[in-house]
Amino acid sequence: MNGYWYGPYSYASYEPHVPVPQEQYEERMQTVLRLIQEAIENERHDEIFYECLISAAPTEQEKQVITSIWDDECKHRSLFRQIYTQLTSKRVSISGQEEPFHKPASYLEGIENALMDELKAFEKYRVIYKHIPVQFRDTIFEIMTDEMKHASYYNWLYSKNK
Repeated sequence: MNGYWYGPYSYASYEPHVPVPQEQYEERMQTVLRLIQEAIENERHDEIFYECLISAAPTEQEKQVITSIWDDECKHRSLFRQIYTQLTSKRVSISGQEEPFHKPASYLEGIENALMDELKAFEKYRVIYKHIPVQFRDTIFEIMTDEMKHASYYNWLYSKNK
């Protein structure tokens, strides 16, 4: 035996590294950079939105939960800025065309919107994770797991207030 356990199948459970052709690499990096810019804009929008939810939260416990999520969103924006700078040697330029903030009609509607936004962010970050250079994957993984944690919290808040 060669030291690898293959389980019941005759192949390893991982895909071997296959070099990406240069033209595909550049295309993937452009996608990653565009998605990181969008993520920075979205994280900023989320910060503003969550400030509104914090002020509308009916209990101190709910305010603390949303505040912890807000803190994570600030951290994510900072991490994405650092990654962008390391990849490009430039500071990220935001389009300046932020979507206007619309206050939700109710606290429950805000929680529902926040839950869906967290799940959409996770999908976007999964694409970033797939195409970003390996040395940044741990950071993206941390952000992704935070987004899943936030979705769980919002699910709990939604069911608690429904």
